[in-house]
Amino acid sequence: MAMAAPDPCTYQLVIHVARSLEIQVGRLGNLAFPPGTYVYTGSARRNFEARIARHLRQEKTLRWHIDYLLAASGVSVLEVRRSASDECTLNQATAGKIVAPRFGASDCRHGCRSHLKRISDR
Repeated sequence: MAMAAPDPCTYQLVIHVARSLEIQVGRLGNLAFPPGTYVYTGSARRNFEARIARHLRQEKTLRWHIDYLLAASGVSVLEVRRSASDECTLNQATAGKIVAPRFGASDCRHGCRSHLKRISDR
């Protein structure tokens, strides 16, 4: 009998930033985001699909770092990837440039400098 695949608990949002932005991101302060494609890695142990749906909604209370970026004009989610991998393992395996230190990783205990990476300037 085949083993069932583990349920996803980690997700990656592939995000397009259409133009240069400077936005206030919670306690991180003002951050600059050059245009391009980004990958944000997050996780949800409970209510996984509800968390993703929340990220995709336009109207929401700004709670997490990613909420501030997604609420900005000219920012859109291109793709949602789901994974059963550990959040930090998946993030560390994702190539890209860190433009916002500690973004989504202020409570990370695994050495991630950011859970948002710029993967392309397009």
